[in-house]
Amino acid sequence: MTPKVIVVLGATAVGKTALSLELAHALDAEIVNADSMQLYRGMDIGTAKILSDQRQGIAHHMFDVLDVNESAAVSDYQVAARSVIDEIHNRGKRAMLVGGSGLFIQSVLEDLQFQASDPEVRLALSEEAERIGTAAMYERLLELEPQAGVKVLPNNLRRIIRALEVLEITGKTPQTSLSKLPDVYPSVRVGLRRPRPELGERIAQRVNAMWAEGFVDEVTYLETLGLRDGVTASKALGYAQVLEALDGAISMDQAVEDTIAATRRFAKRQDSWFGRDDSIVWLDAVSASAQTILSLV
Repeated sequence: MTPKVIVVLGATAVGKTALSLELAHALDAEIVNADSMQLYRGMDIGTAKILSDQRQGIAHHMFDVLDVNESAAVSDYQVAARSVIDEIHNRGKRAMLVGGSGLFIQSVLEDLQFQASDPEVRLALSEEAERIGTAAMYERLLELEPQAGVKVLPNNLRRIIRALEVLEITGKTPQTSLSKLPDVYPSVRVGLRRPRPELGERIAQRVNAMWAEGFVDEVTYLETLGLRDGVTASKALGYAQVLEALDGAISMDQAVEDTIAATRRFAKRQDSWFGRDDSIVWLDAVSASAQTILSLV
């Protein structure tokens, strides 16, 4: 039988890392990263990445596998993470997925199929969007495929272009919403929660600590490695705000405040995403322990 993959998930700053280490020791497990921004080399302070000397001898996988000018594609992550999990299982160990990127977690555990892509079509649509605007592109999507259009926010240009790309390549309705799919791996999914005010305060503390630990220097260095060219890395929480400050668009103090606000909004979206999955066992992050989770495995 395929071993169950243990998943520790939840919003940013909720406390996943500490619990995952405790649980990995209890289960003799290895940790597989499920945070899309922790895939990037050098994005350490801003992603609260657990560093090598903090890993307590536990094997960690899928960290530092991309350069900052590369794209963190879910389809690529799916293939790589499944390969890692299979290799861990083949050695008789348990695999633990740990992170807050809901789509990345779903792509590994469930039979999520990715639709066709064509860079030339996508580029042409992007150039057209620059000429005629987001609203006109959205109207076209509604005309071509109303069912898909109503599931995409009118101001989400990336998803509008993606839907139009799939329609042009395949002629089929793009998959614009996700529901529970057949499992690829059996799993135990544990979610951590904290009251919203408490989580908001933890986020503020984390962001302020980032700046104190040299976050601006980290971003400045990554800029020399092509951070601004990265489609996903350059838009990461904190990194985008520091780049704005370095450009003189906002003050560095404003960058701190903007990062706190954006991270709080992101945490809320994470909770909404995970809230759709009724297989998740939710635990209070303060009282959760490895012993609690062992009874679920």
